[in-house]
Amino acid sequence: MQAIIIPFIVLFVILYGFFKKVDLYEFFLNGVREGLFMALKIFPTIFAMTVCINIVIKSNIINDIVNFISPFFNYLKFPSELVTLSIMRPISGNSSLIIMDNLFKTYGPDSFIGRAASIIQGSSDTTLYIIGLYFSTVGIKKIKYSLIVGLLADLTAVVISIMVVRWWFY
Repeated sequence: MQAIIIPFIVLFVILYGFFKKVDLYEFFLNGVREGLFMALKIFPTIFAMTVCINIVIKSNIINDIVNFISPFFNYLKFPSELVTLSIMRPISGNSSLIIMDNLFKTYGPDSFIGRAASIIQGSSDTTLYIIGLYFSTVGIKKIKYSLIVGLLADLTAVVISIMVVRWWFY
């Protein structure tokens, strides 16, 4: 059933355009032009973000930050293993998935760390990526409040993730 949904939609659009006497080929070409223009418009932003993310990851600055703030998180009884994931999640979704996979391999997916990492991954977002890509694409320059609210939402997701795992599973 699922295999025929997309062809059915395409057939429906073609038949609808045929009955309405619309030049479907011209509309298709206009869509391709707009898509190509949009891809060219966002390419510099994606390239710059990819370079910046690679610099952050390759420089190991995240590990230095985690080592510096780990005593504070240990005092709060926040697992220091999750600090790296919590820092990388707003920056890069793929990097945070790799970190979560490493946590799974080390502690297991059903451990406290694994469950908390799963909830953090699912309940937070790539805030810096979203603001960098989508806001620049549509030309929004004033990002201050969106950035603050997005990062506070990510922080809230991390804190509540720990609380939920402690309350629900342990």
